[in-house]
This record gives sequence, structure tokens and C-alpha cells, in this order.
Amino acid sequence: MTFASPPYADTGLLSPEWGLSGAAHETGDHAYLRALLDAEAALTRAQATLGLAPAEAAAAVDEAAVPAGFGLRSLAARTLTGGNPVIPLVADLTTAVGEEYGPYVHRGATSQDIMDTATMLVAARTLDLILADLVRTERALAGLAAEHRDTPMPGRTLTQHAVPTTFGLKAAGWRSLVLDARDRITGVRGSLPAQLGGAAGTLAAFQAYGTQDTRALTETYASELGLAAPLLPWHTLRTPVADLAGALAFTAGALGKIAVDVLTLSRTEIAEVGEGSGGGSSAMPHKANPVRSTLIAAAARRAPQLAATLYGSMAAEDERPAGAWHAEWSPLRDLLRLTGGAASHAADLTEGLSVHPEAMREHLGLTHGLIVSERLSAALAPVLGRARAKALLTDLARRTYAEGRTLAELLAEEPDMKGIDLDGLTDPAHYTGSAGDLTDRALERR
Repeated sequence: MTFASPPYADTGLLSPEWGLSGAAHETGDHAYLRALLDAEAALTRAQATLGLAPAEAAAAVDEAAVPAGFGLRSLAARTLTGGNPVIPLVADLTTAVGEEYGPYVHRGATSQDIMDTATMLVAARTLDLILADLVRTERALAGLAAEHRDTPMPGRTLTQHAVPTTFGLKAAGWRSLVLDARDRITGVRGSLPAQLGGAAGTLAAFQAYGTQDTRALTETYASELGLAAPLLPWHTLRTPVADLAGALAFTAGALGKIAVDVLTLSRTEIAEVGEGSGGGSSAMPHKANPVRSTLIAAAARRAPQLAATLYGSMAAEDERPAGAWHAEWSPLRDLLRLTGGAASHAADLTEGLSVHPEAMREHLGLTHGLIVSERLSAALAPVLGRARAKALLTDLARRTYAEGRTLAELLAEEPDMKGIDLDGLTDPAHYTGSAGDLTDRALERR
């Protein structure tokens, strides 16, 4: 799904990983403005609910807190003076509410209360989109794993053919990562807290304005926003941001694993899978580039560094830091966008992925049967002795390439092989171990 970009928004021209995605829509400047206004309006409503402000004040703030009534460029220009957008926003919102109820705007709060709460709202709205795309991806992979439970293919280690595996097991492994990501995102989504602490995290100003039970105020405020109520103000206790960073970076990496596997398996000389609709080339008409996988892989490579910045900001001095808090805003938005874009691309990728079992089967023969040498070592050791079996297979491995013959053909000429079912032993499709059972086990997870 794509979303139209409002004027002056970042359209993502150089960021196709997330450009025009749902995540872009929910993290843009207009989305942040909406979240900031939502946070301010919820605070007045919470105070009105507890009898700390007139109901008319809450209604007036709700009516005025409409993004269309505020100029983003003007707010951005004035943000340079105070260092955060809440300061000019509060001034404009107070004016919009009017003289009678303007004093109830932002009453008792500090800029970080509103900025942190708005950030959690932006994160919550973006995570909801990510979760929906992870569900799509998981379902698509479950279908692929079940369909190809017994589809044999080469297993590759350190870029080389190792032993056979199945595409079903590979898809089941991808799905397992997606479910791991889903669980982490779900956990973080449910714990995103509102922020309310006042100037230095003591809630003193709220008491000065008549609040007897600051815990009730915090809980009511959080409830108004659909966020969790924090045990303490977390102005410099940045666990919520660190947890969010970890979940997002993990999700980007998990989706990146799928992407890099698809990139490898869709190479022209491999072509075991393919994107449903590849992208074109400006110079080579024959190409159908794996664009979705490329963009997911790009996001996965950028995400860890963004998360590192957010982890670094945990070292936040005093009751509000100079710089550490400010350093979070852009990387966190980028991380939400990248992961959201990657999740959207992953859903489209897996739903449209084409699988080519015939190519997989053909590639199982590229080593002339040596892909099952491990199995033969185990099967022949009781017959020939371990040392003799190893020496024989080492010699025959050399001869398969030198003579252009298969391992099965060479084994059949050995006198000691009489009466042994070489066809069964050398068929790669018969050496996939517990791949089928492992796939079934993986698909039991919900």
C-alpha cells in the first residue's frame, strides 16, 4: 500500500527501502505533528477527567489540536531556537485554544514529556503496520514450507555445496525468524509507555496545579493515548527506546536473512527461486533484478548502526541530557522507516516468490554425486572399515572430476560394492535427514 505525501514531506526519493510506504506515512513530519498534538490534547483530557481542568478546556484543546491548523515550516524554523519542536508548538496551540482555556495547554508538563510521548505514539502506529506485514510474510512462508516440505536442494556452507537439504526446511527457517521478530515487536508494542514527569521527573508542577495523586494522572494520561503507564518518568532512563531499537534492528536483520538467501538463489547461474516481478535495468533490457530483496538487504545493513546510536544515547546525564536525547530522534525515525519498509517489501516478496524445484534437482548433481559423500562414509565404514572407506571415497572423489563420471558409476566398478544398493545411497533426494520432520515441527509454531 502506498500513501500520498503531503507538501514538504520527505518523499524517499533516495530511500526506496521505505519510500511511500505505510511506515513513511506514519513517521513523516505531519505524523509527528499529529502525535505531538495528540499528546497535548490527551494531557488536558486526563486532567479534566480527574477534575484538574474544566471539561470545556479539554474540548477546546481537542478542537484546536488539528494538524492542518499548524505550519510545519514555521515550527521547524522556530525549533532551531529552543532545540525541540514542542516549544513553538505549545505557543501556537495555546493561541489557537484561546485566552480562556489556553492556560490549560501543556499545564505542568515539560517539552520532553510531550516529545517522548509523541515518539511512542509514532512508534506504536508504525509497529502496527510492521506487525501486519510480518503476519503476511509468515503466512506466505508457511505455505511455501508446506508445499516444498520434501523438495530437495543443495545445502550450501561457506558458498559450497555441503549436503542436501529441502526448500521446505529453508522456508520454515525463514518463517521462524519472522515469528521471532513478530514476538519481539509485539512485546515492545505492548510496553511502549507515555512520558510524564515535569521539569526534572518529579511531577512537582502537577502537584502545584492541584494534583493529589500523580500516579492516577500518569495512568489516566497513558490510557487516553493507548500507551503503557510507566512506573517512573524515564527522561534519562531510556529502556523504552533501547528495547524498541533492539526489536527493530532484529526484525530488519531477520528479514535481511531471507533477502540475502533469495539474492543468492536467484542468481542467473543458480535460478532456484525468483522474485515474482523483478525490476528492470536502464541499460540491459534482458534483466529482471531482484529489487525487493535488494532493498530489504539494504535496510538490514543500515539498521544496526542506527540502533547503535540509540543504545549509545542511554548514557544520558542528569535529569535531562544535552544531546543524548536529541540524538535519538532522527535515527529512531530512520529505523522505524527502514524496518517498516523492509517488512512491507518482505510481505510482497514472499507472497510472490517463485520456486524452481527442477533447478534445485539439477544442481544436486553438480558435484557428480559427491554431495552425498558424508552418507557414503557412514554407510561403507561397517563394510570396508573406516580407513579403507575414507581412502576409497577420497580417490573416487578425485576421479569423478578427472574422468567426468559420477560417483555412483565409479563405485559400481569396485568389487567390494557388490550387493550394495548404490542407487539409494547416492541419490541426494534420499539424504535429507530429518528435514521433513523439522519442517513439520517448525510449522506447529503459531
